[in-house]
Amino acid sequence: MTATTSAAAARRYALPTLSLRFVPVWRRNLLVWRKLAFASVLGNIADPLLYMLALGYGLGALVGEVGGMPYVAFIGTGMVCQSAMFTASFEGMYSAFSRMHVQRTWDGIINAPIALDDVVLAEWVWSATKATMSTVAILAVIMALGYGHTWLALWILPLGFAVGLVFGGFGLVMTALAPGYDFFTYFFTLVITPMLLLSGVYFPVDQMPAWLSDVAGALPLKHAIDLARPLMLGRVPVDIALHVAVLAAYAVAAYTVAVVLTRRRLLK
Repeated sequence: MTATTSAAAARRYALPTLSLRFVPVWRRNLLVWRKLAFASVLGNIADPLLYMLALGYGLGALVGEVGGMPYVAFIGTGMVCQSAMFTASFEGMYSAFSRMHVQRTWDGIINAPIALDDVVLAEWVWSATKATMSTVAILAVIMALGYGHTWLALWILPLGFAVGLVFGGFGLVMTALAPGYDFFTYFFTLVITPMLLLSGVYFPVDQMPAWLSDVAGALPLKHAIDLARPLMLGRVPVDIALHVAVLAAYAVAAYTVAVVLTRRRLLK
């Protein structure tokens, strides 16, 4: 291996560099999104909103209270985190892949004095920003239904951003690996579906067998929901440091892997 090859490999696998140069790229995504804002917001909130209303009131009439709250409020707090997860995942995969591979937007940007690391950082933060927008919309609906009228519920907004960082990072990992859009099906089947079914969105995790509860305890969405539900009830969550640490670890790890894989794909 020559010195030049060794240096290139070292740069490719180095830790991500952080710079405020990501801000113009983030702003560029925001300006483009504003042209399609209505359709984007509608698409991000319609599905979780319909699930929340249909299951919340439909099953809620049968099961009554769950976890000390009406079922519609129980599932609503799960839907807040689910919506942030879906929004960030879609943005980190489909939208980012379009900009990287189809439209070649990233190629044009990195020809300016902006590094590829700055572009990936901007995409990561933009995914989390959109997740926060989705969180605001779903939380507003829950409050309109008469739940979550406590100042502690406002802490769900930064929680939505944190969930966005986790799943935006996951999405960017898939984008760096994907040969085409169909590749993202693996992520939804192997990651998103288990998250939805095992993390306590629709039913309490403690109702599952002990070994399955242990598996759920390793999932980032479970930790997000464990923070959101008490906040919705006006209570301070227990084990805050643990939940935040797990979300932060997943987010940083996913982002770091995404940067390295994107460098391998685009930097020769």
